[in-house]
Amino acid sequence: MTTMSVPTTPGLTERVLDLRGRMLEFIDGEVCPLERTVDAGGPEGRAAMDGLRAEAKRRGLWALGHPEDLGGQGLSFLEFVHLNEIIGRSEIGMWAVGSMTQHDTIMWRRYGTEAQQRRWLDPLVSGEYEWIGIGLTEPEVAGSDPTQMQTSAVLEGEGEDAQWVINGHKWFTSWASASPAVLVWAKTDPEAPPHRQFSAIIVPVDTPGFTHVRDIRTMGSVTGRHGEIRLENVRVPASNLFGERGQAFAIAQTRLGPGRIFHCMRWLGQMQRAFELMCDRARTRYAHGSLLAEKGEIRRYIAESAADIQAHRLMTLDAARAVDAGSEDARVLISLIKFRGAEYLHNVIDRAIQVYGAAGVTEDFPLESMYRHARYARIYDGPDEVHRMVVARTLTKDGAVAPWQR
Repeated sequence: MTTMSVPTTPGLTERVLDLRGRMLEFIDGEVCPLERTVDAGGPEGRAAMDGLRAEAKRRGLWALGHPEDLGGQGLSFLEFVHLNEIIGRSEIGMWAVGSMTQHDTIMWRRYGTEAQQRRWLDPLVSGEYEWIGIGLTEPEVAGSDPTQMQTSAVLEGEGEDAQWVINGHKWFTSWASASPAVLVWAKTDPEAPPHRQFSAIIVPVDTPGFTHVRDIRTMGSVTGRHGEIRLENVRVPASNLFGERGQAFAIAQTRLGPGRIFHCMRWLGQMQRAFELMCDRARTRYAHGSLLAEKGEIRRYIAESAADIQAHRLMTLDAARAVDAGSEDARVLISLIKFRGAEYLHNVIDRAIQVYGAAGVTEDFPLESMYRHARYARIYDGPDEVHRMVVARTLTKDGAVAPWQR
């Protein structure tokens, strides 16, 4: 009699299975109950987050996907992707366990000099810095077309005295108010081809001429996540160039590709949590002669949500496999999960709110906050329209073969 082997899921190792169980206990038991306190900010919010980060380190759950030589625990890309689904059950989970900067680590390791890594990356992994700001988007031009960026950087002087002089206006600069520096994308070579005109430059926030204008209020909240900054004759050493001159778009994609995978796995955590809340409500809420779970329309919501979650999980794992293998299919697969996953995320949370009725839009439950964040998902890291364009443009080229046909 032949015994059939059971296929294993890449990256879902015994170590990861153990970590997923421990992480679930930490996220649901410690992190979720403090979400409103942390979101409210102020001294209490800061103290709550500091406490969570200390507890994550105590439990061995800190910086799991960062390289060991930087103080992380060295999980592989695919291993970390599986874990990120659990971390994503809470919007603040990634901050509590030091995983928010995982895609930044990939970028800094590839392009940062040894001196830059020691100065900025080491403290980022240890938690001394929560973030190094990312200055890409500008209010005056379409963020979906980064070739329009107007921020300029001119190199003045020679040798050790050479300096970049930067002028520009950025907004939705990630955590500008909480970062020691911002990595600024600026036009350094206006005569070059469009995608070689821009470079990335490290700008410490205490540099004269750097102004943090405000934290941008979005959908009724101010989290400090989105900042507006101005740079007026900001001067930094030529050595603050990050990567090669004219390489900014390649640098951005190195960060954005894995980052989109991480986002999509966190979305799975959000979907699963919303699904669990919806099922709990359906099993316990009585109306019009029966429990909601006994009503056909509510059963349809549950079935549709289950299908959306599983479809997104399989698509995301397939994209993660392609990224991990360095496959040329990765870009199309990432774009597919980015726009379709954002739709699934919205729909699953929306159905859960509908089952809760009026209670679903109150702060008594996490669904209203999850819903607001789900709306962002269709814009950040490339709007849906751009990702659909990437997929269609790639698959309509002569001789194109879809990834699932290989």
